[in-house]
Amino acid sequence: MSLKVAIVGMGNIGNVHGRVYHAHPDTEIVAVCDIIPERSDRAAEKFGCQGFYSVQDMLNSGLHFDMASMATAGVENGGDHYEPTMQLLRAGIPVLGEKPISNDINKAKEMVALAKEKNLRYGINLNHRFTPAALYAKEWVESGRLGEINIINMTMWINNPNESAPHFHMRALHPHSLDVMRYFARSEVKKVQAFFKKGKGRAIWSNVQVNLLYENGIIGHLTGSYDAGGTYGLETLEVVGSEARFVLRDACEHLEFYPRFSKEIERYDYLGGMKSFPETFDSRIGRWIEQNKQGVRPEEIDASGEDALKVQMIIEAAIESWETGKVVEL
Repeated sequence: MSLKVAIVGMGNIGNVHGRVYHAHPDTEIVAVCDIIPERSDRAAEKFGCQGFYSVQDMLNSGLHFDMASMATAGVENGGDHYEPTMQLLRAGIPVLGEKPISNDINKAKEMVALAKEKNLRYGINLNHRFTPAALYAKEWVESGRLGEINIINMTMWINNPNESAPHFHMRALHPHSLDVMRYFARSEVKKVQAFFKKGKGRAIWSNVQVNLLYENGIIGHLTGSYDAGGTYGLETLEVVGSEARFVLRDACEHLEFYPRFSKEIERYDYLGGMKSFPETFDSRIGRWIEQNKQGVRPEEIDASGEDALKVQMIIEAAIESWETGKVVEL
C-alpha cells in the first residue's frame, strides 16, 4: 500500500521532493501547499493532487497523510520552517524537513522536542550522507580499515551571490558539511574556532574556516565559500586514519582510498550509478520512505531532526567564535 504524502513549499526544492515521491512505487502525493497560489496550483496539476494555500486548510481538508515534506525557505533558507512544521507535528504527521532545520536554535529545539513528545519521525534532508559513495566509505571507517581516525577535512563551496543576511552562507550551506563530518567522526563536537571573511564587494561573510575538536579526540577543519566553486571541485571530504585515508569528491562522484604504507590506491567512480548531486535527493528521500514504510522508531531515523539541531548548534558556535574571538565550547 502506498504511503500518502503532502509537500509544503512548492519552490524548486519542493518540486524536487515531488519528483522523487511521484516516481517512487511506495508513495502517492495527495496534497501540495504553498502560500503563493500560482505555485500550489502548478504543482497540484503537475502531480495530479489537491493544492492548498495554507497548512491549516490542508489539515482541515479531511485528507489522510502518512507523512509530509517541509520544503519552505525564508530567511537564510530556514526562516519559514518553524510554524508549518509545528502545525504538521501537532497534527501527528511525520515530517521530513529541508535543511537548515531552522536558523533560530530555540525554534529548532521546539520542533525536535515536539516530535519527541508526539513520538513522531522527524528527519532532515541532509542528503550528502546518503550517497552510495558515503555509505561505502562509512563501511571502511566502521570496519577499522582506516585505523584510528585522526583528522577530518571538508571543503564545500559554490558560487552564490545571495546577500540576504550576514551569515546566510554559514547557516544555509554548511549544515551539509558539518553533518557529513559528524557522520564520519561518530562523535559530538566539543570545541569550535572560526574565522570569517567577506569576499570582494560582499556585504556578507561569504568565506569561512572552522576548526573543530570532537569529544573522541578527532580534529576537523572546514573550508567554505560562496565565492569559489565553478564547474568542478565543489566539495571534497578527506578522512585520515592511522592506517589509511580516503577522499570523497563532489558528494557522490569519486571515492579514493590511500593506504598509508602502500602505493596501491583504490579508485571508485559513480558508485551505485550515482553521477551527480541532484541524484542524492532520490537516495535520501528513498531512505525516508523506506524507514516510514518499515515503521521504525523515531529515534532510529537517519539524519533526524536531533542530528540537524546538533549541526546547527555547531554553526552558531562558529559564529559566536568569530564575534568573540574565542574558542567556543559546546
